[in-house]
Amino acid sequence: MKAISMPLLGRHFARAAVWAGLAALSAVAVPALAQNKTGPDVPDQSLSWNGITLYGVIDIGLQYETHGAPFSDYHPAGSANIVQKNSRQSVFGATPNNMGQSRIGLQALEPIGDSGWAFVGKIETFFNPQSGNISDANKSLAQNNGKTPATSGTNLDSSVAGQAFQSSYAGISNKLFGTLTFGRQLTLVADGINKYDPNYGSQAFSLIGMSGTYAGGGDTEDKRLDGSLKYTATYADLVHFGLMYKPNGSNGAANTAYQAQIGAEFAGLSVDGYYAKARSAISAASLSAAQVEGLSTLCNPVATTPPTAPQCYSVSNSLAGTISDNSSYSLMALYKIGVFKLFAGGENIKYQNPSSPIAPGFLDIGGYVLAYTNNDAYAHPKILNVYWAGVRYTVVPNLDLTAAYYGYHQSSYATGANAGCSTNVNGACSGNFEAFSFDADWQITRRFDAYAGIMYSGVTNGVANGYDFNTTNLNPTIGVRFKF
Repeated sequence: MKAISMPLLGRHFARAAVWAGLAALSAVAVPALAQNKTGPDVPDQSLSWNGITLYGVIDIGLQYETHGAPFSDYHPAGSANIVQKNSRQSVFGATPNNMGQSRIGLQALEPIGDSGWAFVGKIETFFNPQSGNISDANKSLAQNNGKTPATSGTNLDSSVAGQAFQSSYAGISNKLFGTLTFGRQLTLVADGINKYDPNYGSQAFSLIGMSGTYAGGGDTEDKRLDGSLKYTATYADLVHFGLMYKPNGSNGAANTAYQAQIGAEFAGLSVDGYYAKARSAISAASLSAAQVEGLSTLCNPVATTPPTAPQCYSVSNSLAGTISDNSSYSLMALYKIGVFKLFAGGENIKYQNPSSPIAPGFLDIGGYVLAYTNNDAYAHPKILNVYWAGVRYTVVPNLDLTAAYYGYHQSSYATGANAGCSTNVNGACSGNFEAFSFDADWQITRRFDAYAGIMYSGVTNGVANGYDFNTTNLNPTIGVRFKF
């Protein structure tokens, strides 16, 4: 089936409109911003006791995909939402977390005397309400080990890999000096996407919400960083900035990451710029049939006295990983005028072969093992230019309509005979991904809302390599969400 795509002129106009919008918003910006407010999922403070707040979200709905794969009980979104290589059939069923991730958590805010300082902390667990399972994208990968696109179900990588807590951090905060936290936490870029996405990171209606690649600065596993330090501050209710660093717990630069942010907010306009760098970043995938067959020959020696038999890899928790050094810079903006909110954003991501390769046997997030690693995927750097724009219209105080466009352009990074290619003959050829969405969210009560919407997605040229069944998908979705 041929992809439904915008005409070339229209596509160029859409990209130009995004960047022009950013330039216009930036030109009139005056430094300032309020921190880390991420749309509709800010916890309700009604269940607080002695500085501890219990909060939660339950989001579930029904979805039909014109071209999809069987839904997963473990992947945080349940379905792929956007077209994938295994999008071979129409599918219908219950899907979780369409508008916001279902979770339950505790948040702490304890003043330290009259000093102006306070202890802050958070722990929260993600779950899939349609199955009752802890959300675990990497389990969806492992469950499809050895399967082909013709037989596999929904399986995608994520930073959500079955950990007991998706957020788990503590720190100190002061209105003048800012907030410093340490633990497992969202990156600065992810905070930005949650704020500047017209759909606030919705998995059903947003490309940059469904795929954590962009919030992770190149790889979705870096959307949240373990053992990271994060500092944010706001000055004069105008200028704000942030810094984040993740050491690797050992020597060298492998698996380290850092980010920086600076932004401003004034008179309805908010603008933020970000830079992110991740070394030895991991993109995990299911094992091929040949890799599964070869697992029995891959064993780690166990150093014991007396010597014991080596430990061999298990198909239930082994994955393949592509390793890279990633860098990205992004600019995001929104402008509120009356009942309208206008959004625009752009991100440039560069992938290179890792300066510190990762050997097979590496223990990835969630306790999964990389039985096979590829440290040579980018003989020539891969460049992604990501862009989005949208509008949110508050029809009446409890009803929002949102229309959005998302896309990215992949520059050719092929070598040899395919160098500079722009067809689907190779996955390293230049190509495009595009998505359009429209949705409505009705806030029925303070804690309960209902939503309905649809997203179109399509791939062309190099990005469509391996899409042997279909290159487009539509995902009409309805659902409800309860927050406390």
